Amino acid sequence: MHHTPILVHPIAPAGGRRVSLRAGGRDTVLGLAFDDADVIEFLRRAGVPDPDDTVLGGSELVEWQGDEPHAFEAEPSDTDIP
Repeated sequence: MHHTPILVHPIAPAGGRRVSLRAGGRDTVLGLAFDDADVIEFLRRAGVPDPDDTVLGGSELVEWQGDEPHAFEAEPSDTDIP
């Protein structure tokens, strides 16, 4: 079974998405991204070749979990105070 090696997790309640790299059956957290540029930088630091193309080019190496790809801000809830 194939597993995507780069995971962009669901948006956190305060905003941002955790980015992790899956290797050898375990995930290594690369950081908390607040935009595509953060994701690209984390992948660049992890040694991923052509991280721009990997993130922005719709590569099958990246799995965007739980929310729309390239979205990083949490939706306001009824309990949020303006």
